[in-house]
Amino acid sequence: KLRFFTACRGHHSDVGGITPGSMPPFSTSLREEGVVFNAMEAISNGRFLEDKIREVLNSGPYPSRKPDEVIADLKAQLAANQLGKRLLLSFQKKEGSERIERSMLQLRRRAAQRVEAALQKLALQPCSFEDTLDDGSIIKVALIMRGKRMLIDFSGTAASHKGNLNAPKAVTIAAVLYFLRLLVGEDLPLNQGCLDPIDLVIPENSLLNPPEGAAVVAGNVETSQRVVDVLLGASGLAAASQGTMNNLSFGDKKSGYYETIAGGAGATSTKSGASAVHTHMTNTRITDPEELELNFPMRLEQFSIRHDSGGKGLYSGGNGIVRRFTVLAPMTLSIMSQRRTKAPFGLNGASPGARGINLVNDKPQGNNLSKNLQKGDEVSIHTPGGGGFGTP
Repeated sequence: KLRFFTACRGHHSDVGGITPGSMPPFSTSLREEGVVFNAMEAISNGRFLEDKIREVLNSGPYPSRKPDEVIADLKAQLAANQLGKRLLLSFQKKEGSERIERSMLQLRRRAAQRVEAALQKLALQPCSFEDTLDDGSIIKVALIMRGKRMLIDFSGTAASHKGNLNAPKAVTIAAVLYFLRLLVGEDLPLNQGCLDPIDLVIPENSLLNPPEGAAVVAGNVETSQRVVDVLLGASGLAAASQGTMNNLSFGDKKSGYYETIAGGAGATSTKSGASAVHTHMTNTRITDPEELELNFPMRLEQFSIRHDSGGKGLYSGGNGIVRRFTVLAPMTLSIMSQRRTKAPFGLNGASPGARGINLVNDKPQGNNLSKNLQKGDEVSIHTPGGGGFGTP
């Protein structure tokens, strides 16, 4: 009887697409963001189907630049799943299937009960909140309590985007799940029970639930941040954080590098926001300067706090950072970012955080850019600060 499954998620450095690093700022379809795997089999009768996977990695108009590396990473992920399988079977042998399944149901019920308790404690009146991406696309949410349940309704959100700011429905749900775990405020095993007390409305063919084949690379890293901001804004719990991952990638035809860059966290009703941190959906570590300079033709000139970039308030928003590079060989640079024209909002009379700035050779650039650089060119990213909370 099929009772369990194991899964793992990884981020691959280059799966193709129109720019190195597979994070193209100007993609308009999914295929421009890399090769597409449609739930294909990776192992059959215990054998890794490398030839079939390589065929996909080398297919289409924009194949992977690093198929060997992707293959190695996939093997590592599959090995992790196999380890999970062995541990589960060992656990099952020790405890028995019925006891394990009973415990799983208990964990799910416990999660649901904790979320229900957090919602009751919040005692939220019906409310709505909206904010826009830098191009004016609206993200709107309404929160309505119905007994022990909460309706989270994204009706009024913009239609699907012609570019790549679409967030797949799974990403939107993940952002909602994150918001609920913030409300609970305790270490809670991640499971479906967190969503059991929630009635969720995400309109089809919207920015947060786009049609198949739509470009989505910025939705995962940028729009998801704004979903969290509007949920926290609607609940009155926190001002906007930097609202972007400041995605930077560079490379050539053979290799690519990608990183996300920290910024300021939004203040809450009880404390100021943290400075120079990855906020909300980002939760990644940045490459060490020594590792970066050893493996790529880049020199890191500055990595410092961007002082006075947090919004002022009774509790101030956190400061962003400044990250500056010098290019040591010709390469293609890509930047995908938000909060360059729309500042991170403050709440309850506080000031917004500072907007971000992208510079190449000290010349301001837009939110998104894809540019061929030459040796000696300089790139500087000034990330946004978080919004403040409360009248100063």
